[in-house]
Amino acid sequence: MPYFITFEGLDGSGKTTHLRRVSGRLERAGVPHRVSHEPGGTPLGDAVRAVFLDHRWQAVDGVVELLLVFASRRQHLLELVEPALARGEHVLCDRFTDSTRAYQGAGRGVDPAIVDAVDRAATGGRTPDRTLLFDLPAELARERGSGPRRTAAGAAGAAKDSADRLDREGLEFYRRVREGFLALARAEPDRFRLIDSAGSREETEAQVVRALADLLPEVAR
Repeated sequence: MPYFITFEGLDGSGKTTHLRRVSGRLERAGVPHRVSHEPGGTPLGDAVRAVFLDHRWQAVDGVVELLLVFASRRQHLLELVEPALARGEHVLCDRFTDSTRAYQGAGRGVDPAIVDAVDRAATGGRTPDRTLLFDLPAELARERGSGPRRTAAGAAGAAKDSADRLDREGLEFYRRVREGFLALARAEPDRFRLIDSAGSREETEAQVVRALADLLPEVAR
């Protein structure tokens, strides 16, 4: 059975690094899978991503952000995620709707009812089979994630713009986002696996392997 697995958390939490490490383990085991990211993941989605992350826009209204990411998300589902799952391939995705609920909902203050309504229209309420939430304090995430070391799953230019625009937010914004993520994990304990990523890469990877061992036993080999 193919699984749709998402990796969530603040920028700098290690989610992208460990998604790639899981992909490497599956690749070595010969397990068919796709790696993707949001916003983006398709040519149209990456074009939306470039608009979303462009540092020229500076402050952007939360509902505007919401509509942009859901436009990208619908195309991503139609063009990549659902076809891959239909072919029997697992999908590992860097961010999905939980990021929207945390960033635009908890972070920007968009009404959860609006998020729910747009989610129903754009995705039909599509939910991942398993979500790994990489958690660490906002201060540490900013320390790890800021500056030239930070990369994103999209194009190099988009990654730089991401740092430029989102790094303008203060720590209180990132604290709200973190609390938003943690509230989601508490609400759906069967889907979420909380990964404490404040320690070493090896300690975090061991947690990731345990969190996926029931769905993807190949990652433990």
